[in-house]
Amino acid sequence: MASSASGRAGRGLPSPAAAAAAVLLVLAGAAPAAGCYPRVFSFGDSLADTGNYAFVYGNDSGDPALRLPYGETFFHRPTGRFSNGRIVLDFIAETLGLPFVPPYLSGRSAEDFACGANFAVGGATALSPDFFRDRGIDDMGDQVHLDMEMKWFRELLDLLCPGNLAGMCLPFFYLLRFHPPLT
Repeated sequence: MASSASGRAGRGLPSPAAAAAAVLLVLAGAAPAAGCYPRVFSFGDSLADTGNYAFVYGNDSGDPALRLPYGETFFHRPTGRFSNGRIVLDFIAETLGLPFVPPYLSGRSAEDFACGANFAVGGATALSPDFFRDRGIDDMGDQVHLDMEMKWFRELLDLLCPGNLAGMCLPFFYLLRFHPPLT
């Protein structure tokens, strides 16, 4: 049985990803958002994965997210989402008037990411496998982690803003990355 921060199952604090998604949903519902944001970028684990898992571990991995009943409610086929339908990110994109956010590993060109990209992978960790190996936990393998997702993001920035277009693209992303947290 999973434990929670308060020691009572089911009554702990929400995960940071769930809290961030809730904040985004509240903000999206607070004012007409369609047309305000041209792209969505997402990082995380199975709660936000829109299909990168299949590219990292292969469609033949036998993982449940790659076969029914996952995806059957909305898509009527497995999509790599760890859900039987849409995930929170899908609803955020819809509220913003954007299409579903494609998994980063599915694209090849800037056009593939015209409305954003999802870097989340089911099972990803915030800390790198080196952190765990340094502490005697050796069974992490080459697990996807946040540093890897950020590396993919930087690669996508190079694709979306080749040569940084005379410095016009990166300041926008810099502000997003270092904006103070919402309170």
